[in-house]
Formats: sequence, structure tokens, C-alpha cells
Amino acid sequence: MPDWLAAALITLLKSTVVIVALLTGFAYMTLVERVLLGRFQLRYGPNRVGPFALLQPLADAIKSIFKEDINVTLADKLVYTMAPIISVTFALVAFGGIPAGPAHSLFGENPWVYNLDAGLLVLLAMTSMGVYGIFLGGWASGSKYPMLGGLRSSAQMISYELSMGMSLLGVLMLVGSTNFQDIVYWQAHNGWLLLFQGLAFVIFFISAFAETNRAPFDLPEAEQELVAGFLTEYSAIKWALYQMAEYISMFTASAMMVTLFFGGWKGPQLLNAIIPGVSEWPIIWLIVKMAFFVFLFIWVKASILRIRYDQLMRLGWKLLLPLALFNTMLVAFYLAFVGGVQKVPGLYEYHKTGWGLWPLGLLSLLCLLAWLALGDRSRGLFNKAHPVRGEQASVARAGGD
Repeated sequence: MPDWLAAALITLLKSTVVIVALLTGFAYMTLVERVLLGRFQLRYGPNRVGPFALLQPLADAIKSIFKEDINVTLADKLVYTMAPIISVTFALVAFGGIPAGPAHSLFGENPWVYNLDAGLLVLLAMTSMGVYGIFLGGWASGSKYPMLGGLRSSAQMISYELSMGMSLLGVLMLVGSTNFQDIVYWQAHNGWLLLFQGLAFVIFFISAFAETNRAPFDLPEAEQELVAGFLTEYSAIKWALYQMAEYISMFTASAMMVTLFFGGWKGPQLLNAIIPGVSEWPIIWLIVKMAFFVFLFIWVKASILRIRYDQLMRLGWKLLLPLALFNTMLVAFYLAFVGGVQKVPGLYEYHKTGWGLWPLGLLSLLCLLAWLALGDRSRGLFNKAHPVRGEQASVARAGGD
């Protein structure tokens, strides 16, 4: 068999495994989320279908597949059908660029579907394409409520993509590469990027909630305002595809946070003294770290109420984007005039220049603490920009109607 054909078949096999794993993960994340929300809210979650409700996702899948698929008379049939496919396709493609281990560690193969030098930029581009599926779904439905939901979602996702992308510029300047493997090995030698880019991580973390349409930023599906947002005219398997895209995007966002700020697929080095090489095991450590962030997504949904749309837009444009720009300028100034680390050509080795990076980590932490300390004052400034809304807020706090 020619080498190129063997490589193509292996890539196809890995892609199939990733797709099956993500779709299975989506199915059982619906169960996990409902069980956890039930525990958070002191009520029973799913408990009837199968032992420990383990067959509940299968029941949901059967219901979605065989449920009547409503045909909307005024819809653009082609775009109406393609929109959810676009969303779930780009969600699946984006995850394939996340490395799950060192090279040749998965039965002699690489534990990723594709590895590009511009991997981070490609992944951001793939996740950004999901907005087309949502907007086109709202537009093609032929109804005003889905159209409003699609416009709202497009504005939200585009706004927070800016702060998300800007928050990563400091990471790229520190590492000097957009390749995910380079970012992981940089952290293995110098420490997790969370230690040096705490402010950037918090900005990315908040933006990830808005990008995945998760509470408290689930405005595109604000039922009390827009019936069900861009999903109003969707049912059966088309509706399920949108749900798949949302959960897979949540997996991708969690994997990105792990890879960019928490050491990626590498496990704790201390465990190597107990089991040699355990920190290099593929897939396991990535999944463990991802599970923590997926739990946070669910925890936040159970704890924080949905914010108003004007608050969402002000948070993105007046706070997160300026902070991301400030963080970028802070990192650039520090690397230019204070210190950093420099990579040895051809090796994953680094040597300190100037004062190193720990002062930068301290500065980032101080900026984050200052942001938290001034949070109430920032909300007051936002209310002053809208006198009527500020007056209403004062009345509400005083106990008025």
C-alpha cells in the first residue's frame, strides 16, 4: 500500500474515532448536565430510563430521530436544512486540531487529527464559522422571531470573538508560536501559562461562555423574549444538531483552555516518581482537565441568572475588549524592556532573559485583583451611561416595583 494512502486511511480512521467520541460525549453530557443540575437545585434528575438513567441519551436520540420534522412553508428549504449541518460540522472539525498527547504515543500514531503550524489560528477560524449556521438558520426560517434570535446571536458571538482573540495575543507573544504542541512544551519547561497570563485566562474564560451560548450568556435562546430564538422553527433531528454543536463547542472551548493555560495533555510530573512516564500518557490527562471545565460550565448554568442583552454587549465592548488590549500592551512592553524566556534553536529548551517571567505573572495577577476590586464601581459607571436604567436600578435596590 502506498505511504500516502496509508496516511490518508489513518487520518480518516482518527477522524471517525474523534467524531464518534464527540457525539457519544454529547449524548452523555446531556445526562450528566441534567443529573448535576438536579443535584444543584435539590431535585431528582433523570432516574427512570435504564439503570442510573444511563439509557436516557439513547431514548432522547430515538425521540429526535423519529419525531415529526416540521416543514415551514415560508422557509428557504436548502438553507434551512444546511444551517444546523454547518454548525455541527465546524464544531467537529475544530476539535480535531487539539493534541491529546506526544507524537507517536497512540499505538505508534499521533494523537490528533491534524497538526498545523498555524493550529491556534485555524481553530479560532473554525469556531468562528459556527455563527453562520446560527444566523442562516434564523434567516432561513421565514419568521421574525428566529430572525431576531439569529441577529442577536451573531452580534454576541462576533463581539466576544474579538476579546477572545485579543486575550490570546499575550500567549502568542510569550510562546512565539501558534502550534499547539509548541505551546504545550513551552509550558512543560516554563510553567503553566495561567501563572503568567491570569488576566488573559479570565477574559478567555468569560468569552468562551458567550461563544458557546451558555448561561449566563444564552441570550440567543431567551425564551421569555424570543420564544426560542433562532431555534423557534426547528424540531426533531435538525434541532438536535444545533444541540450537538453547542455541546461540542463546549468541549472544544474546554480543550482550548486546558491546552493554552493548563499545560495541555501533560500530567503532573510528580507522578512520574510513582509510575514512570505517567505524565506523558496520551488522552487521559486532557480528558481529566477538560472534565473540570465542563463541570464549571454546568455549575455556572445552575448558579448565575441570564443577564440582559445590553449588559452583555457592554461587558464585551466596554470591559473585556479594553482589558484584552491592555493585557496585550502589558506583555509587549514587558518582553521589550524587562525580560522573558528565549527558545534554544531546534530544541524545546529555554533560557531566561532579563528578569524572567515571574514579575509578569505578578503584574497580571495584580491587574486581575484590581479588576475584581473595582467591579462594583465599573457597574456604577455603566449605569451612569444610561440615566433611566440607573434610576430603575436604584429603585429596584430600594425595594420599589
